[in-house]
Amino acid sequence: MTMVKDIDVRGMQHCETTTLGVLLRHEGLDLSEPMLFGLSSGLSFIYWDSKGMGFPFLGGRVKPFELTRNLAAALGLELMVGETTSPRKAWHNVAAPIDAGRPVGLQLDSYHLDYFSTKVHFGGHVVAMYGYDEQDAYLVDTDPQGGAVSTSLAALARARAERGPMTAKHRSFTLAVPSSPTSPQDRVIPAIKTCADAFLNPPIANLGHRGIEKTAKHVPKWLQRSDDPREDLPRAALLMERAGTGGALFRNLYRDFLAECAELIDSSHLRTGHGLYAEAATLWTQVAALVTAAGESGDAKNLVEAGSILDELSRIERDAMQALSML
Repeated sequence: MTMVKDIDVRGMQHCETTTLGVLLRHEGLDLSEPMLFGLSSGLSFIYWDSKGMGFPFLGGRVKPFELTRNLAAALGLELMVGETTSPRKAWHNVAAPIDAGRPVGLQLDSYHLDYFSTKVHFGGHVVAMYGYDEQDAYLVDTDPQGGAVSTSLAALARARAERGPMTAKHRSFTLAVPSSPTSPQDRVIPAIKTCADAFLNPPIANLGHRGIEKTAKHVPKWLQRSDDPREDLPRAALLMERAGTGGALFRNLYRDFLAECAELIDSSHLRTGHGLYAEAATLWTQVAALVTAAGESGDAKNLVEAGSILDELSRIERDAMQALSML
C-alpha cells in the first residue's frame, strides 16, 4: 500500500473545491471552501438546452477545471496537468506524484465510482487521490459522498477513460505553493471583479444574468418540455440544491465568500453585493422547491411562480454584480 502522509481528508460541499482544499492543505495553505470558490471567480450561470437533450440543464459555476486554472493563476500556484489517451501513461501520471508524497487531483466520470450514491454520468467530477494498493484507490470526495472513500482500481480506470460531455482525457493535476505565495487577501478584489464582468457581459443570452432571464421565460413550459415531469423536474431541482452546489446553485458559497471578504475589506459595494446574494440564495432554494412541487403535482402554477422569482433573480444578481464591479 502506498499512501501520502499527513493528508487532511476533509470533504466539503463541492467536488472541485474539495479537491483543491486537499491539495493546498497538504502544501500548507488552508482556505475555506467559500474562499476557494470565490478566489477562483467560480460563480456563473448557464441555461443549456438542445434537441439532443432529454431535459434542460441549469449550471451555476464556470465550466469544469476552469475553477482550478483560475485559482492557480490568482495565487501564483504551480499547476501541473497531465492528459493522455493512454491508460498506461494515465496511471503513471497519478502513481508517480503519490509515490513521491504528493496528492493528485483527477477529473473523471462519477458514474463508475463504486461509492457514488447517484449513478448518473457526469464527466466533470473532480476528486483527490492520496493512495493506492493492489486493488483500490483511496480518494477524497465531497462530504455528502463520504469524504475519505475508496474505489476499485478497475472502476477508477473506467471513470477516467469515459468519453462524453465535460470529460477530459485522463486528466490529472498537482498543485505546488511557491516559496513567496501571493496573499489571498490581495487577490479578493480582482477575483470578484473578474467574476462580475463575465456575469454582466455574457457573450450569449444563455449565460450570466441574461441566462437567468431566459430561464424565467422557459421554466413555466417545463411540464410540456418533459416526457417524464415526475422524474425530470425533481431531478433538476436536486441538481440545483444538493448535487455538490452547496445549495442554491452555488449562491450559498458565493454569499459566504462575500461575507468572509467583508471581514477583510471595508466597502459599501461589497456589503451591498453580499446582501443581494444572501437574498438571491434564499430565492434559488424557493425556485428549486417550486420546480419539485410542479413535477410531483403536475400543477403548472408552481412553474409560473418559479418563473416570476427567476425574473426577479436576474435583476437581483445583475444589481449585485454591478455593485461588486465597482470595488
